[in-house]
Amino acid sequence: MTAARPVVRVDWTGDADRSLPLPDYATAGAAGADLRANLPPRLRGTGLVLPPGAREAVPTGLVLAIPDGWEGQVRLRSGLALRTGLVLPNAPGTIDADYRGELRVILWNAGALPETVRHGERIAQLVLAPVARALFEPGRGEATARGEAGFGSTGRT
Repeated sequence: MTAARPVVRVDWTGDADRSLPLPDYATAGAAGADLRANLPPRLRGTGLVLPPGAREAVPTGLVLAIPDGWEGQVRLRSGLALRTGLVLPNAPGTIDADYRGELRVILWNAGALPETVRHGERIAQLVLAPVARALFEPGRGEATARGEAGFGSTGRT
């Protein structure tokens, strides 16, 4: 059974290039909708250069209205991760349903060379996922065989 398809309302920021496509799925089976860099007018011709070690919140020019009960997960596109030194330091980034600011993608250049993000370039994917909100109560959980073992305690092979 397939879950109901959420409708995400999309608006633009003031100086956004509205000729760029809205988030879209590249293939029929894609889990994530591609997000594009929507750079300020002064950077549209040259791109945004990230020197080694630099971090930048890259604008998408989009303001999303994600429906209640859902979240957006921002993930780096695999091709970008393979070809460049760019990473998402908080992957996946979470976009809450009640956030109404511009969606920006935090990119960090972990490579040894400068990387340029071009205007309109597909830089990340947005995956929508249902949210389960827990009720937290004081008290101790039942003992388990694992106990407090963590951080690699199950071995490497």
